[in-house]
Amino acid sequence: MTDTDGTHPIVIAGGGIGGLTAALALRRQGHEIVLLERATEISEVGAGLQLSPNACSVLAELGLLEDLEPFAYAPDGLRIWSANSGRQLARVELGKFIHERHGNPFWVIHRADLQRVLLEKAKETPGITLRLSSEVKDLTASPYDHLVCIFRENGETRNLNCKALIGADGVWSKTRAHVPGHMNARFSGQVAYRATVPIEQVDPKFARDTGLWLHRDSHLVHYPIRGGRKLNVVALAKEDWSDETWSAEADKDAVLRVFKDWPAETRNLLNTPDQWLKWALCSVDASGPWTHGHIALMGDAAHAMLPFMAQGAAMAIEDAAILARHLPHDVANIPSALRSFERDRKPRAAHIQGISHGNAKTFHFSGPMAFARDTVLRLTKPKRLAERFDRIYGWTPDQ
Repeated sequence: MTDTDGTHPIVIAGGGIGGLTAALALRRQGHEIVLLERATEISEVGAGLQLSPNACSVLAELGLLEDLEPFAYAPDGLRIWSANSGRQLARVELGKFIHERHGNPFWVIHRADLQRVLLEKAKETPGITLRLSSEVKDLTASPYDHLVCIFRENGETRNLNCKALIGADGVWSKTRAHVPGHMNARFSGQVAYRATVPIEQVDPKFARDTGLWLHRDSHLVHYPIRGGRKLNVVALAKEDWSDETWSAEADKDAVLRVFKDWPAETRNLLNTPDQWLKWALCSVDASGPWTHGHIALMGDAAHAMLPFMAQGAAMAIEDAAILARHLPHDVANIPSALRSFERDRKPRAAHIQGISHGNAKTFHFSGPMAFARDTVLRLTKPKRLAERFDRIYGWTPDQ
């Protein structure tokens, strides 16, 4: 089947957070959008994520903050604890302070809630077409300055003329194979155990602020989601990966063995969930190529990063806004526009990816290095700690 109506849409591969945000942002520029998702339905079963003010600035432009607010939670602060002594080391001011400082909220939210709101907005937006059970298989150049996208939809091969192909298909991107010199995802040597529990089942000390516990070769993050009704728990540790897939169900006893030297209160928390999922933490070097002709990568496909700065989703959302900024409806030279998008975004993505890699080491210090880190945290005031994130959180699409 060949689409021949001459509209030449922009095709987006991947119906996750980045792909859906890009669809909405590009549609606002007047482009027809076709979003291809290989799954039979767009759904997300992951756990929580953080929407810092930089991400919320994009979502505000798209008119989505009001729709998201019932599902979000705004923690007053981030409390940092030593998992050796069980003592609080520091508190980072969030809540009202961050909102007033940057003009947008700092929220934590369940990934599925964010994706559902984006999906509903896309479905009700004329000019965005969702095609499920669809996956790009090949591309051919056209003599008329566009691409012919060859994809499979429900087992049938179809052709679609398009202005551009945007790869928003995640860390294991298939689109990346069409960008010469691309970088494959690499396992970091660390894994994340993820679970959620009803908020009433946990110690009240865990139920208000975001928590970060630091230990040798491991750390723990927890924060309320679903409007404060559930607690998201992520336990991260250095560990080999032997499963055939990059995520798998995990046994509670296995989780407790990994964190056997931790304080009783954290082990009680880890003992609460009935189900755990284990994820291999992988990254894609942001310094690699993102574009080739009418093709561009964004989000995790271009620069998947470790979750030690909690900016993975935010970077995909930022990418969507800046991609749309470089692709106005009357764009004359799409390859040049996509190269400009890459030049614009790559330094920031690489910078934040570097911070994430640095935090991976700092969080897991032991001995004298851990003592020095803890001392600095204890001596720094909550608002001063928050101000350290100004360069990240203060970003807006019009910068």
